[in-house]
Amino acid sequence: MAKEIKLLGTWASPFSHRIELALKLKGLQFHYLEEDLSNKSQLLLQSNPVHRKIPVLIHNGNPISESLVIMEYIDETWQHQNPLLPKDPYARAVARFWAKFIDEKVINDVLWTAFKAYNDKGKEQEDAIEEFSQQLKFLEGELKGKEYFGGERFGFVDIAAFFILQFLTVLQEVKEAELMTEEKYPVLFEWMEKLQGNEVVAGCLPPREKHVAYVRARRAAAEEAASKTKAA
Repeated sequence: MAKEIKLLGTWASPFSHRIELALKLKGLQFHYLEEDLSNKSQLLLQSNPVHRKIPVLIHNGNPISESLVIMEYIDETWQHQNPLLPKDPYARAVARFWAKFIDEKVINDVLWTAFKAYNDKGKEQEDAIEEFSQQLKFLEGELKGKEYFGGERFGFVDIAAFFILQFLTVLQEVKEAELMTEEKYPVLFEWMEKLQGNEVVAGCLPPREKHVAYVRARRAAAEEAASKTKAA
């Protein structure tokens, strides 16, 4: 089965890294295909015609899209190899809730408001920072007193959260601002440092300097495009 697994992703995407780590934790061999999002492959467009984005897992010729959906598929398909979700139905529901919270609130709301916090002024900036802080406080509170989000075992929510928060630290470095600090979120930072020290997890992270340079270049290109639009 392992030889029939393909992962379409990009080296800088936290969503791709989620799937890479899930596969590695299961001990699965897979074929990774790097996508150029400025010139998407026919395989990607055929495999995910609705959203036309990565990551996509192809198993036995069947494509699965959306990182959280893919992670559940991996866990259900290879149930007896390092389970990512707990067996207890309630604990599984809780894990799904927090994973969804991360995608709907931390990604959609927090990262967006983080950008606004860097760029806006006055009350808009204050509101953005407050929204940002509130969502991270929820995560901090859920993790407090526990080794991992699921308790003593590294699992589904840890994978969902780690690469997003890691990407946030890259954004902070590029923007030269500190919204997520160890002083404000000591529990999250201790957890992140622990995961960074895990060989398998660290092996899924892109090189820090390369990642920062990439995001900085993307930011510069976006700002240049915006200024040209205004000038026109």
